[in-house]
Amino acid sequence: MDFAHSSSSNGSWNRLCNVVEYSGIFDSEFRQPHSRCMENTRVALRKSIAQVLDQRDRTNIWLNGLAGVGKTSIAFTIAEEMKAAKRLAATFFFSHKHAQKAAVIIPTIAYQLALAFPRIREDIVKAIENDDSLLSPGKSHADQMRELVIKPLQTLRFREEPYAIIIDALDECFSSEEAARLVTLLTDALAGPALPFIHIIFTSRPEAHISAAIPSSVHEILLTTRDQDSIQDVRFFLRASLDKTRTIHPAVFGEPPFPWPTEGEFETLVYKAGGLFVYAAMTMNFISSAGHHPQERLELLLRERPTVGADIDQLYRQIIATSEDPLAHCRMLASIIHLDRPLPLAELQELFYADRRSLAMMLEAFSPVILNDGVGHVEIYHVSLRDFMDDPLRSKQYHVDAAHANEHLACCCLDFITRQDFIRTRTILVSPLSYPYPYQTWCIHLHYAYPSGKLRNVLALFTNTTLRYWLQTSSPKDPYLAHTVLIARKACLSLNWIRGPSDIVVAWRLHKGCKEFAKKAQEANIRRYDDTSSFKHHHHHHHHHHPLRKIRDLKLEVRILMVFRKGSTLTWVSY
Repeated sequence: MDFAHSSSSNGSWNRLCNVVEYSGIFDSEFRQPHSRCMENTRVALRKSIAQVLDQRDRTNIWLNGLAGVGKTSIAFTIAEEMKAAKRLAATFFFSHKHAQKAAVIIPTIAYQLALAFPRIREDIVKAIENDDSLLSPGKSHADQMRELVIKPLQTLRFREEPYAIIIDALDECFSSEEAARLVTLLTDALAGPALPFIHIIFTSRPEAHISAAIPSSVHEILLTTRDQDSIQDVRFFLRASLDKTRTIHPAVFGEPPFPWPTEGEFETLVYKAGGLFVYAAMTMNFISSAGHHPQERLELLLRERPTVGADIDQLYRQIIATSEDPLAHCRMLASIIHLDRPLPLAELQELFYADRRSLAMMLEAFSPVILNDGVGHVEIYHVSLRDFMDDPLRSKQYHVDAAHANEHLACCCLDFITRQDFIRTRTILVSPLSYPYPYQTWCIHLHYAYPSGKLRNVLALFTNTTLRYWLQTSSPKDPYLAHTVLIARKACLSLNWIRGPSDIVVAWRLHKGCKEFAKKAQEANIRRYDDTSSFKHHHHHHHHHHPLRKIRDLKLEVRILMVFRKGSTLTWVSY
């Protein structure tokens, strides 16, 4: 079949390309900087995995270990080697940094299979042509697997060489149930007859729900921080990295550089790192931070005597303690961790407009644990930092809970929106993606926020100014702003929120705003905004002239009025 001359095939191929989650493909630019094993490390482990992958059978591998032992680096390195050998069928690397959706995993695997095996591309495209709903989010994963992966692969059943599919960081999958379902789906489907030899490598933390889903026939490899090979590899990594630091600082260490650090300092550092690669990597980030003397930074780290090796919490607390204002900077760090998605530096500066200086100081102080090159997204270096900050038993005095992080973010989003709408008449854009981050997510952060006095005040200002402005200027063809107001209304009608007359006023304005948006949409004969809502956990259906709707509105008005009561006196509020 000639792809260049088949418009329907091209159309189906393009549809597949449009749903692919490129951040799941191991060497995608979205995943930069790539994390790979340093040369001459993990040698025995990689050799034992290669032996399994060379077998002409269907043995699967589960590589598990705690956060920071280097699972992703190993998975990436093996994927690179298998790709070079033309034996990599597909990869999906999960990451909390990217908004990955369950519905796109199988299509993303199918897309990679079509590139790895051009012979089956036609079968995959035909399957999409034959079933218009095959790529839709609601389609059963089992159907997608059968039509997009298993049936096309049967063409290759006589291939001699074994292939690999690598699924990394299952524990960063959407939910534990989803992770377990994916393991079962892949292992069951690819174990069937009439298929080429395909080994699946899963990597994850040793979590119970994943362990329960992994078949007993799997080849399990447990990575620990006490494993002697890992400890030796971390030692090798630290020695090479410290030598590099020494040679690129001739002003500090002389030319040729004198020996550094002392043997005692080096051994203490090795002990502290244990077999935890992420500890060693962040230690080196800290020691070689720009504008600091490496020896002084090393002494800071070694000041606290280690009680156990691989104590990542102690390292995080030490790095936080070096900042000028640890508590304020931790609040900022928690806000970045709780963003709905990572943002570039320029957008963060706009979002945290009032705290710009604090943001800059935090990014500098916490540079060893944050990825920020000024161009790409600002992200935490490793998921273990999120775990540390979210657990009050680990982060102790530096803990900021999710509700307070979302409160800060909701305030910043509303400040941004109010500032934008005050500065200029904003053009209403039809595509939700063309809105800046605060317009897209203010309601989500509000929904999860602690209802502080500051947030109430900011929201009151927003509903009195910006919301009125939206109602006057927004196009009924653009239901996006209406979605956000709908979610905010739900949050503000909870007993959590309403504590005084001004809160009732705010809730009432949001309620009236929802009704106005609905009226506009109906007048323009547009499908109701809450039916098409992208926020699937809200399902409100209004019918403009239906008597039940009038009764419901009346009940809601009474509810708002009844919530705030002083003694037996009702406080009447008008909009």
